[in-house]
Amino acid sequence: MDYSKITACGECCDGCQKKKDGRCKGCIEADGYVPEWVGSGRCKIHACTREHKVHFCGLCSCFPCDKLTEIIHWNTNIVEHLTNVAKKYREQNKF
Repeated sequence: MDYSKITACGECCDGCQKKKDGRCKGCIEADGYVPEWVGSGRCKIHACTREHKVHFCGLCSCFPCDKLTEIIHWNTNIVEHLTNVAKKYREQNKF
């Protein structure tokens, strides 16, 4: 898996139709400023991972936190998903 394409919240924008048709650059490429967050500025999850100096939430020492589960309401399995992504990342990168 190419973890450089995993967003702060654990998504992978490569398959997203909005990115494919040019409506969105992608969270990583746009540094968290994407159409989904228009009016609210930068994605709070993206900003938080940058503040904690981690690539995605599952790698953070504060994971899981209330901020994540309050904001990511569209994925009720977000903690489980990010736990699995982080586990695979750690295995692949041997840390």
